[in-house]
Amino acid sequence: MSTITTSSVPESLQSFLSSPKKLFIDGDWVAARSGKCFDVFDPSTDQVIGQAAEGDAADVELAVAAARKAFDSGPWSSMTASQRSRLIWKVGDLIEQNADELAQLETLDNGKPLAVAKAADVALAADMFRYMAGWATKIEGSTIPVNVPYVPGGEFHAFTLKEPVGVVGQIIPWNFPLLMAAWKLGPALATGCTIVLKPAEQTPLSAVRLGELIQEAGVPDGVVNIITGFGETAGAAIAAHDQIDKVAFTGSTEVGKLIVKAAAGNLKKVTLELGGKSPNVVYDDADLDTAIAGAADAIFFNQGQVCSAGSRLFVQQGIYDEVVAGVSEIANNLKVGSGFDSETQMGPLVSREQLERVRGYLKAGLADGAEATAGGAALDQPGYFVQPTVLKNASKSMSIVREEIFGPVVAAMPFANDAELVSQANDSSYGLAAGIWTRDISKAHRLAKSVKAGTVWINCYSIFDAALPFGGYKQSGWGREMGHAALENYLQTKSVCISL
Repeated sequence: MSTITTSSVPESLQSFLSSPKKLFIDGDWVAARSGKCFDVFDPSTDQVIGQAAEGDAADVELAVAAARKAFDSGPWSSMTASQRSRLIWKVGDLIEQNADELAQLETLDNGKPLAVAKAADVALAADMFRYMAGWATKIEGSTIPVNVPYVPGGEFHAFTLKEPVGVVGQIIPWNFPLLMAAWKLGPALATGCTIVLKPAEQTPLSAVRLGELIQEAGVPDGVVNIITGFGETAGAAIAAHDQIDKVAFTGSTEVGKLIVKAAAGNLKKVTLELGGKSPNVVYDDADLDTAIAGAADAIFFNQGQVCSAGSRLFVQQGIYDEVVAGVSEIANNLKVGSGFDSETQMGPLVSREQLERVRGYLKAGLADGAEATAGGAALDQPGYFVQPTVLKNASKSMSIVREEIFGPVVAAMPFANDAELVSQANDSSYGLAAGIWTRDISKAHRLAKSVKAGTVWINCYSIFDAALPFGGYKQSGWGREMGHAALENYLQTKSVCISL
């Protein structure tokens, strides 16, 4: 592993960063009612790069009122699906037109390599808005033949309507800030809902810029409101608000449980995309070069800050040492540094808090008897850098195996046969994703059916598409993001029965 230390804020962002970052409420950019702001840090330098408005419950109250008005009596509810579709598509176009700036903001705010931010985060965000724009005109109910035995000879015409759930609170994470906003906003807008969106306090910048693009696209005032602030104040106010009809959250399982409790007041609908501890399985008949590279990418992509990261690596006994050595070699040769350096392959973690969390797991794993064949520590330099780490001799009792680390740390364990493997792979409170590497397609199908996970990748990993539903089993969440399935999160069904 080598490190790259250069970092600089692109000149093109200076104007945006130096301007006051305000809340977006009812089509206006306003300061927080409290007047407070909070610092935004560059994770590659640990330096303040700007400030954002610190919204809280008072600001959420205004945003909810604006969203309520836009839904109940505003132009959004009277627009045709075709009109909504054109506006949503235009947001996608504007994201693409501003791709360089948005990618730079993500790299500056989150730390990820610039090339990744542009090719993955920004491109997929634009695609999500366009994909969901197409669905806006295709939401439909059905006619249902009914037979009512207690009304002899009665004739009825019965049908269902799919209607928007209403005002939606959306709370998004810091690992893919722009993309997660798109995952949430796209289907909500396509179904006709209005939104109060809260980005993570660690990464507010691209959400503010997205708000400007939404306004530029012509989305009516109050349809999308953006509150920057902290989870304990702004996020909690959104989750508990009685005028919000649904809350959608992406983040940790621990916070997801708090969201559920807060939502109980008015029994608002809840969808959750939560944590994971995903098994990544390499059989001895796999193409090992491809599998080793894939296993490394599954854990080191986005600094391991991916809910579906392949953080538990199960390798068949006969090839265990070879695979561990191969993944370790990749880890040891990754170029770690500022996302703005073109040679960087892995950037910093998002925050000092996250750095300390990952460092704590590394210390615990080594103390429990795991052996680092690559990495194993934080880097002694400015910024929130940690070494890409491979730990062998791990066991299921260790915290590094049972708990979500959310960093570039993989625990590698051998397995003997399928029965042992399935038991170990499913021995987790999570069930978000899994990977399988084998040339035997029958074996792949059998394991894909047996593993308790919402997504299974075979001879690939981290493949996402706007049309492919994504979500988890067990404590990895409720509901699905992306695809037609995501629309159901924001719709409710009404039955209509007419006597003829």
